[in-house]
Amino acid sequence: MKINLINLPYLTRTMVFGLLLQLLFFPSVYANDNKPKSGSEQQTIRGTVTSSEDNLGIPGVNILVKEVPNLGAVTDMEGNYTIDAPADATLVFSFIGYKTIERKVNDQSEINVIMDPDQDALEEVVIVGYGEQKRETVVASIAEVSGDVLERAGGVTNIGAALTGNVPGVITSASTGMPGEEDPRILIRGQSTWNDSSPLILVDGVERPMSSVAISSVESISVLKDASATAVYGVRGANGVILVTTKRGEKGKAIIRARVNTTMKRPSKLPGKYDAYDALRVRNEAIENELGLNPSAWNDYMPLDIIDKYRNPADQAERERYPNVDWANTLFRDYTMSYNANVNVSGGTDFVKYFTTADFLREGDLMKQYDNNRGYEPGYGFNRLNVRGNLDFQITPTTLFQVNLAGSHGVKKSPWGATGDEYSMWVAAYSTAPDVFLPRYSDGAWGYYAPNEGAATNSVRVLGISGIQYMTTTRLTTNFTLDQDLDMILEGLNFNGTIALDNTFVEADRGINDLYNDAQEKWIDPETGTELYQQAYDPNSRFDFQEGVKWSTSPGAVQDWSSHRKLFYQLQLRYARNFDGRHDVSVMGLMNRNENATGSQIPRYREDWVFRTTYTLDNKYTFEYNGAYNGSEKFSPENRFAFFSSGGVGWILSRENFFDFASFLDMLKLRANYGEIGDDNVAGRFLYMTQWGYNGQARMGVTGEAAEQSPYTWYLEESVGNPDVSWEKVKKTNIGVDFGFFDGFIQGSFDYFIDERTDILINGGDRAIPSYFGTEAPVANLGHVKNEGYEFDLDLSYRFENGLRLWSNINMTHSQNEVIDADDPSLLPAYQQNAGLQIGQAYSHVTPGYYNTWDDLYASTIHNANDNQKLPGNYHIIDFNGDGVIDAYDNIPFGFTGNPQNTYNATIGFDWKGFSSYVQFYGVNNVTRQVVLGSLSSQNHVVYEEGSYWSKDNFNADSPVPRWLTTPSEYNAANRYMFDGSYLRLKNAEIAYTFDAGSSLVDRLGVKNLRVFLNGNNLFLWSDMPDDRESNFAGTGWASQGAYPTVSRYNLGVNITF
Repeated sequence: MKINLINLPYLTRTMVFGLLLQLLFFPSVYANDNKPKSGSEQQTIRGTVTSSEDNLGIPGVNILVKEVPNLGAVTDMEGNYTIDAPADATLVFSFIGYKTIERKVNDQSEINVIMDPDQDALEEVVIVGYGEQKRETVVASIAEVSGDVLERAGGVTNIGAALTGNVPGVITSASTGMPGEEDPRILIRGQSTWNDSSPLILVDGVERPMSSVAISSVESISVLKDASATAVYGVRGANGVILVTTKRGEKGKAIIRARVNTTMKRPSKLPGKYDAYDALRVRNEAIENELGLNPSAWNDYMPLDIIDKYRNPADQAERERYPNVDWANTLFRDYTMSYNANVNVSGGTDFVKYFTTADFLREGDLMKQYDNNRGYEPGYGFNRLNVRGNLDFQITPTTLFQVNLAGSHGVKKSPWGATGDEYSMWVAAYSTAPDVFLPRYSDGAWGYYAPNEGAATNSVRVLGISGIQYMTTTRLTTNFTLDQDLDMILEGLNFNGTIALDNTFVEADRGINDLYNDAQEKWIDPETGTELYQQAYDPNSRFDFQEGVKWSTSPGAVQDWSSHRKLFYQLQLRYARNFDGRHDVSVMGLMNRNENATGSQIPRYREDWVFRTTYTLDNKYTFEYNGAYNGSEKFSPENRFAFFSSGGVGWILSRENFFDFASFLDMLKLRANYGEIGDDNVAGRFLYMTQWGYNGQARMGVTGEAAEQSPYTWYLEESVGNPDVSWEKVKKTNIGVDFGFFDGFIQGSFDYFIDERTDILINGGDRAIPSYFGTEAPVANLGHVKNEGYEFDLDLSYRFENGLRLWSNINMTHSQNEVIDADDPSLLPAYQQNAGLQIGQAYSHVTPGYYNTWDDLYASTIHNANDNQKLPGNYHIIDFNGDGVIDAYDNIPFGFTGNPQNTYNATIGFDWKGFSSYVQFYGVNNVTRQVVLGSLSSQNHVVYEEGSYWSKDNFNADSPVPRWLTTPSEYNAANRYMFDGSYLRLKNAEIAYTFDAGSSLVDRLGVKNLRVFLNGNNLFLWSDMPDDRESNFAGTGWASQGAYPTVSRYNLGVNITF
């Protein structure tokens, strides 16, 4: 959020200051004895002046009559005014920090005005590493977004999803809609390492997950992207930094804000599957196509009158014998509801300012509920309560003591034993055939596939008798900060000290354990109608099987490996001074220490010593140098500590005399910086040491299974150390320009960046080490990657005289990396090595088209396996290495990686007389996603919607005819499952109306204002992907096994200010 140098207009200090200015310089402003010009009729005009930032009234606004000198009025505490003026006069509204507005009276008796901030973009204060800076002195690439922007993001419940499209350079990928697990993966300016590329996330200056903060508590988010911005965080900032700043109180009487919204969630796009009728017809077509290779397939050919029974059964018996199940519709509701409520209170006095809030979230489950006759309702769900209290105590005029206390209590409901990588609860929607069984038969038995139980999963049964597990995550976070001005020692000197204590407790396995409670299942053979029950009798009593209620309750236990504790403390000295009105000098130095531990492990330590120096001449030329001295326990004493630094320059051209002619130019600033940052973000501790593990005692005796044990304990060499391992280094270069034109109508920025990462830490399993080495090789500094790109951000805003404001934001990011060196095996072909390609490059056998005739087939390159299984209508595979055989060496780079090279965002909106609306489009391209959805795979009657099939009459078909019994080589699919992951989506849209002070509804309710809104998220999607997942990381990671569906949201809510 852009933070104004002045206080908000509702503060008493600002109001008094504005009134004093008027008394001093406009002593006759209240005179009512001024006479209008002859011939004009005098009338009384009333109205309200509100701020476009929060729709609250602005006290102390000066209203003058342009044609009558010294005739005017001032708004009261609620922003209301009354003035007598000629019917043809012009009213001029002005207030410090806001743009002056002129309005013609035109015989109107009521004129309401909305004022926009008139803050010089260069005078704004932005949040940077360990402090704040005026934007004019910032030489780094920093993007900001306000909490208000995040709140309008269509009912999403996590900050990561709300950031999508709103910050250039931030790339998000969503993979699941599971309640409580919807956080996307986040990259800043792409990827330049194989190791963890996640950015550093700080909440109020302390490393914490964003999921610990409710969106309603966020004041602003700053994203630091280049060396000048991130170098002060040392090795922690190598992948960029996200700074989350929570709201604080302001001096004034208490303001109560409440927000309630109800969200309808619908499953988004799922893979299209044919019903049983169409799938079996495709199977017949496949059998006909391959009879020349396998005549026995004719035994499986099904007459059309039997196929018709699957779509048009005569009675319940036929419906059960010839099932036709739409598994997506069977598993998922049409919609489910979620609810969010928030209330916060803020205000303060000269001594203490306060902001306190409580936020409750309830996420509904998209999975349908089926009665399991066991007395519990399984499924998914998530409830979370966030509370926060931020207090500022002005102990003395120079001493400020701040306290941040926050807590989060989240309860996730899931099937018993679920860990997040389960898939059997929804896999039927992806890969279970529609004709194998009914989810549940009329006699209460669950369906199963007796001929091959592993070929089809009854997800309804799996979920229905899965038990219930509640996982509770409780976080307590505290900040205590002392800020002391030391002007009595040296003018401009300031001390700041912070200590933070965080604890996270995770309890799981509380609920109902129903793992070992057998259920009756059956299958009906469609050929004979024979019913086959899985449980023919009770194995204990030998009587008929009777399903019992045998589940047990579990009290839960703390997950030691997930519980976390943190101690953080920081000491900081700042010096800022202006000399002779021309020289601005700022120096900052600090040290901080992090102590983190999970469970009962030995704490991990990190200590940073940081400085930043900034010098600005004549408010035009800025020079900055930053540095950090970092240490890591992962490296030997000789390599443990390192110094990393960055430098940058800025030049505000628009303040040069030679630009005086350009009255249309508000601001033009050039900036550039370069720096080197270290990184140690690779798995493992004490990488320089060979580590040994206790492995017990060997059995040395010869008598029986439990033979005598050796009296000696033996140990195992678990990992080999590398005493030379040291820091991964990234050199960051950024060149940018900030601009503004036409009195705030156009504002924006453009940045070009290069990140070159050397000495990348490569895990032993990824190194070119032969298998006979005997164990996993040690981590070593062997990688080299270059990442470069550009981004731009453009804001447009214009308000017409009638109060209508049109605004827009357009931003775009391009980033592309190239592996220079990755310790590739030298005997691999160059095209199968990492060098020269992107990190995570997709590979595939590639086809230029079909074999359309037998002549084409016989002339094709042979496959090294199952070459005799080729058929016309299958893909011709390119023999890339030209060795005359299709094999693994023809698996070549194809398409792009799983992370998009380009992201685009366009947001367009308006506000007028209480109405406001906007739409946001977000898209990506140059991305490849593999989704293997094979029709009739393993003789399973699943056929996906793949477009038209090849035939001798259709050489330009979308897909080859699936196979039934024949077994072509593994290369036969070519690149058909490598999808273009590009998409364009209507990401967010909203329409709202605000009832301001003075409206009858607000007066009757006794509130300051009321805002009613209807918005949505993920409303429409244009893409060639078979589903709406942007990445495959959720679930098992195999796209064919799916994930809990991503969702579209439709959200109705109200904001009330008391």
